[in-house]
Amino acid sequence: MSSCRYRQITEPDFEVLQALDLEAQRRLAPDYDALPERERSSRLSTSHAALKFYERSEHSFVADDDEVRGFVLAQSVWQGDRPVVLVRTVCVADGTGDDIVRGLLRAVVKSAYDSAVYEVHFPATPELMPAAHAEEAHLVASYAVVHLGTRAETAPGERLRPA
Repeated sequence: MSSCRYRQITEPDFEVLQALDLEAQRRLAPDYDALPERERSSRLSTSHAALKFYERSEHSFVADDDEVRGFVLAQSVWQGDRPVVLVRTVCVADGTGDDIVRGLLRAVVKSAYDSAVYEVHFPATPELMPAAHAEEAHLVASYAVVHLGTRAETAPGERLRPA
C-alpha cells in the first residue's frame, strides 16, 4: 500500500473533494463543460448535502499524504434481511496509482467488518478491478443504471438497447 493515511472525511475536506470530483468528470467526459447543467450536476457526487451525509456514514474515506489524493463515498444499506455497504463513488487525482484505489477500498472493507457488515458492494469498473482482485471480491454482475426522463439523453455509460 501507499504511504497515505486513510481517514474518514470531514467538513474541511469538502472543497478539495468537490475539486477532485470535477477534475475526474472532466477526464471521463472531455465535453463535460458543454453538457446541460442538470447533467453536469447529476454526475457529481460531492454536493454539500451529499458530503454531509457521507461524512456521517462511517464508511467514507479520504486518502491523505498531506494532500488529499482521493476519496471513497460509501454507506450501509439495509437489504431487508441484512445490511451491506454500498460504494457510490471512488475518485482519485489524475496520475494517482492503483495503490490509492486499493487503499480506499481496503478502508471501506475494514470499516464494514468492524461494524459487523459482511458484504461490500461496488461497481465493477476498470478502475476498481485491481482493488477487487486484491480484496478477492466475487464478480457477480456488472452495474447498470436506468436514467429516467430527459436525463437518459446525456447520461454517461454505454446505452443498452432492446434486444
